[in-house]
Amino acid sequence: MTTRREFLKAAFIAGAAWPYLPAFGQSGRVMRSTIDPSQIPAYRAKVIPIDRWAALRTDFAKVLASNGVSRHKTFRASVEALDFGLPAELKDARSIIILATFAKPATAEFQLNGQAHSIPVPFQYYEDEWTPERLKSVVQTDIVKETGRKLADISKRVPLKYLAARGGLGVFGRNNLFYVEGMGSYNLLHAFATEAKLPGDPDGSLGLLGECRRCNQCIRSCPTACLGLSEFFADAGRCLALFNEIPGEFPNFILPSMHNALMGCMKCQTSCPEDRRIPDLTLKLGAASDEETKALLKGKPGESMLLALRKRLRLFPAVKAADFAPVLKRNLGVLIRA
Repeated sequence: MTTRREFLKAAFIAGAAWPYLPAFGQSGRVMRSTIDPSQIPAYRAKVIPIDRWAALRTDFAKVLASNGVSRHKTFRASVEALDFGLPAELKDARSIIILATFAKPATAEFQLNGQAHSIPVPFQYYEDEWTPERLKSVVQTDIVKETGRKLADISKRVPLKYLAARGGLGVFGRNNLFYVEGMGSYNLLHAFATEAKLPGDPDGSLGLLGECRRCNQCIRSCPTACLGLSEFFADAGRCLALFNEIPGEFPNFILPSMHNALMGCMKCQTSCPEDRRIPDLTLKLGAASDEETKALLKGKPGESMLLALRKRLRLFPAVKAADFAPVLKRNLGVLIRA
């Protein structure tokens, strides 16, 4: 069964690499105190009426055509596949629900020669308690509130960050991550279409987090210099997260010391003052034995071992099944031997 995050690049690509736009508003929020863990919401949601859909599609096309958006071929191939099409069973949709669920970073342990290596796993890369069934049930029960109404998950086909911003769910950081009140950038975005006519929320803009105008910590911490002060822009062609997700050798500008997670990259997130307000709620996913770690590093884990590890570590297929073992061998090898 496919999952809501099987198409991983919805986390990075569905709203990445936006250009600086003069229309960006400034958030006046100043956030410094640590958030009480009991006050972190499980989710936040906004509703976009369907009568705004056509205008949003047109505006998104203009953003893609702008000079500031990355032209990296992998990025373009994925982002240009996104559209505002609705599934056949919901051509009569009347509302679009944009949802952010709180997500925690995690660690997985890999044993090697008697030594335990705790490797960070960003929340985009493991299965958490928000199963597709639970997610749909919460939307149906808490937001739609009408049993029997048709509901469809459209997360894979729409630009999530863009819609979340235009729906008023949050704002962008200079690091191109999406910030939601009470969650920081520790969130996963989802979109649902429904035939129910729900009260729409006010229009939102592509706003920049106010604190970002007085901070450049993410720029200084980015290992590959893919962020810049003059643009609200992530250069996909230099982003470590992208190259950690695709097979093949790393480009020469990516040094072994730059790697910091099993997949993706967390440097701009863990260094962000706004994100440091979120208490350390890191999950421990599981452990790989010495035998399993050695098999992974040799690139010969065997199908049954690989499936068992995926289940134990709660990893999901971030890349094509045929490429998963080589990508894991490459990434893990750099981290353990660095």
